Amino acid sequence: MHLVILALGLVSVALSGYAMWRDRPLEWRFALPARVEAAGEPVFERVFDYAVSKGVAHAPAILLEEQGARIAWFEGSAEAQPDVDIHSVELRQGTDGWQAGKPAEYITRDGLGAAMDPRQLVVTLGNVVENEARESSVYATVVSVGGWAMASIADVEMGPGGPVSARKLNLSPFLNRSHLVKSPMVNYADGSHALPAYFEMGGTHGTLVRFGPEGRVRDTRRIAGPGKMIQPMIVPLDESRAVAFLRDFDRSDRVWLSRTQDGGQSWSVAEKTGMANPSAPVAALGLGAGRILMVANDVKGAGDLRLLLSEDEGATWRVLNVLEPAAAGARYPMLRRMGDTFLLSYSHDAKRGIRTVVFNAAWVAAQ
Repeated sequence: MHLVILALGLVSVALSGYAMWRDRPLEWRFALPARVEAAGEPVFERVFDYAVSKGVAHAPAILLEEQGARIAWFEGSAEAQPDVDIHSVELRQGTDGWQAGKPAEYITRDGLGAAMDPRQLVVTLGNVVENEARESSVYATVVSVGGWAMASIADVEMGPGGPVSARKLNLSPFLNRSHLVKSPMVNYADGSHALPAYFEMGGTHGTLVRFGPEGRVRDTRRIAGPGKMIQPMIVPLDESRAVAFLRDFDRSDRVWLSRTQDGGQSWSVAEKTGMANPSAPVAALGLGAGRILMVANDVKGAGDLRLLLSEDEGATWRVLNVLEPAAAGARYPMLRRMGDTFLLSYSHDAKRGIRTVVFNAAWVAAQ
């Protein structure tokens, strides 16, 4: 019997060693997007406006598709309630400009629960972001018990009729709970990706979830500060450096900033910036040569929602446009790029509606 146990132990060690030998180490070099070129006539137009008569329609995501984009948000009687599902609308660009389809259910709690491996109960749904490493897939914030602090992140493969397969990412030893998503993924030079996420139980902090080229979770790195840092928005500046803009859940009335010099392997302790903010997430995109485009609220009440530009890696900012006054209750922006076109979507009317704006690099250059 002892010989059998010894033999099994040796086999286990050998298999582990073989797996480590085969495993390629991660490359920690960011992939930088192509430089944004300003060409043609300036464009800035609202292409989608949606509201519910009661309840919430909140936290839009922008999922880029071959013929345009899909805007997805969670909708129900209130946040974290058992009637919340993910709804979406298709946006298509044709000869007559951008056209929005009819909003419809995209991911239902029952449909996602049935697609889970293993099958399980889904009580409510929250923020989603596109899984840029796999076609027709999203990362969804899923709650099976409790509220947001007990959420998990699910990798969901979508089909024409809804989810076809789903699995929860294994990120926490505490029953794999309390991780959520808000910001788009980060691309690496080796073709792999990372997902900005955040932990929201006790010691709240941001997390960079690093995947290998095959899509498996390979590493996690903490992005933390003295407050309750959540919803990191990461903007690479070059192959090694990036900045992470964070929301402080403790409401310090400022945007916070953390930096990496080694491709995301380590992050500086987040520091308070001079940018006023009412504990609300920001959206940002790197445009190259130290330029960063950002959408953020200021600190007045719910805050004006403003489109900002930095030309010195976030040290200083100027306002390009006041998108919504504070009275509009506009928050939770999402910003994505398609070539020289930018798509911006956000919640408005105190979480009761979704608006989407399209503008181009020529418009930015003209401001």
